[in-house]
Amino acid sequence: MNRRRWVAVAIAAGLFLFSGITQGINPQKSTDEENETTLKGLNEWLYGSNQLEKTVLQAGRDDRQILKVTVDGTIADTGSGGLFATDTYDHQFLLEELRSVQEDESIKGILLEVNSPGGGVYESAEIAKEMAKIKELQIPIYVSMKQMAASGGYYISAAADKIFATDETVTGSIGVIMSGTNYAGLFEKLGIEDATVKSGPLKDIGSASRKPTEQDTEVLQAYVDSAFNRFVNVVAKGRDMSEENVRKIADGRIYDGAQGKANGLIDEIGFPEDALAALQKEKSLEDAQVVEYTADTTGFASSWLGLKLAEMQGLKQSETSQMLRLVESLGTPSSPKPLYYYGGE
Repeated sequence: MNRRRWVAVAIAAGLFLFSGITQGINPQKSTDEENETTLKGLNEWLYGSNQLEKTVLQAGRDDRQILKVTVDGTIADTGSGGLFATDTYDHQFLLEELRSVQEDESIKGILLEVNSPGGGVYESAEIAKEMAKIKELQIPIYVSMKQMAASGGYYISAAADKIFATDETVTGSIGVIMSGTNYAGLFEKLGIEDATVKSGPLKDIGSASRKPTEQDTEVLQAYVDSAFNRFVNVVAKGRDMSEENVRKIADGRIYDGAQGKANGLIDEIGFPEDALAALQKEKSLEDAQVVEYTADTTGFASSWLGLKLAEMQGLKQSETSQMLRLVESLGTPSSPKPLYYYGGE
């Protein structure tokens, strides 16, 4: 921000503090509703409205637009919002983008750039659901896989009209993983006993403090298999392949771009610019404007003072809170979750 903007921010912060002090002295002068309205207006002035705005990436007709959407990082809902998101991947912001497309008649095509090892089963399904709604509107979706589009990264790509990847792209890893750690052997050596009281033999299934039984393994395997079957169906439907053929290549292994193309998982070898050029040519969108969504923010929102003030107001999660949300989303050794994820835990 420039100097004048910082001065304005300092004045606004001073007014905000003064307002809080005066309201504490004489609270009868304003209602809670008036305070909330005032605070909301001040926050929008300081940080921006957090509404989606379009940034033009390539000139063209604004009534015929191609929207670039990016999935970069582990697909997990950390609860961060677009305004103060510091992570590369922001799940809620992505969902908001996909839902906005469904209400925007100027969007005529989607270029989805994916660079992800996958992530949560639930979050991946949320993305796939919104993309299915977009396809129902006859809006073409072209995917460009970058360094990696594995497991959940492939799950969200499978239904696209056309998939591009480079020879070096890591893709595939079609499958489900549920990782945990068992300390029963160590506890036994240390003389520590599991003292769990439970209503049924499976109530503590996956416990790290006791050895898993055959029944535990059977139940967890059935659970993972059920999620895997859904993954197989998504790929079979999206790639117009038989379920049998999908299962032949869906043993969890990874493929590079060339191998992925040979196995029917991708359509073309190319980079993002190649995918965009193909979308423009094949869908008669050469004159379309290329845009991407950004959150309406000010420079103050990303400054140290802005971030700290937002944390104090509860508008932004602390880094510790974000990390805890990420761990909760992906599961822990003592509470594993099924994942469409390449790389284990």
